[in-house]
Amino acid sequence: MSDLEVHESILETVSDGEPLAVPRMRPASGGPHPLIVMFMDRPGIREALRAFGRRLAGHGYDVILPDLYHRHGRMIGYGPAESAADPGAQDQLRMLMRSLTDDGIQNDLDAALDAVGADRPAGSGASAGCIGFCLGARAVFRTMMRLPDQFTAGAMWHPSFLVDGAPDSPHLTAGGLAGSLYAGFGEADKMMSVASMRPFIGAVSALGDRVVIDILPGADHAYTWPDAPSYNEAAAERAWSQTLGLFGRVLADPPT
Repeated sequence: MSDLEVHESILETVSDGEPLAVPRMRPASGGPHPLIVMFMDRPGIREALRAFGRRLAGHGYDVILPDLYHRHGRMIGYGPAESAADPGAQDQLRMLMRSLTDDGIQNDLDAALDAVGADRPAGSGASAGCIGFCLGARAVFRTMMRLPDQFTAGAMWHPSFLVDGAPDSPHLTAGGLAGSLYAGFGEADKMMSVASMRPFIGAVSALGDRVVIDILPGADHAYTWPDAPSYNEAAAERAWSQTLGLFGRVLADPPT
């Protein structure tokens, strides 16, 4: 792991008329550093997600994390301990997740990009990357499809909601994906099985060697998070290595 010192801050902006907090993690010196947008999963912004962002920033990336639940409160997040202590946590999280829309997430992305863009050096608008977990994987896909010239690399960890009945379902539109993609599916994912994702896997596999589909042995959903019961260290480290490799190949001048 890189030993770069990481600086943390929170950008304050507005999206859809509501205050939007954007946690930011970046190397404390040097740069410009390639930009990475992280899209959260259902539990929201909590310590495990921040720790992941710090680790990524330690490898030389300027990481931002839009608060997608901002329409309901400021940086709502539940780790396992908080969920266990609050009997209503799961009901609230289901409500929050159902409130998300593709358009709303993209509006939040645009607001976050404007906010961080005002604080990045001139000439640092090179290609960016994005990474998402669970529902955040769908946001990765939408972002890469909408902004292909900017977001040239994306990583999906235990992806969800990539196959639906809408005409613009990701599995039906994936043939137009222009960037490079890593998708790490848990072989034993009980929430969103590999079988249910096969239409998307087939569609992006046809794009050739700029797409890596990784079926991670024995991994369940949320294999990413060390504080989760389903944490799978081998799967998480393999996905981590693949993601760093992708960003290193595609994004402009990452440090070694």
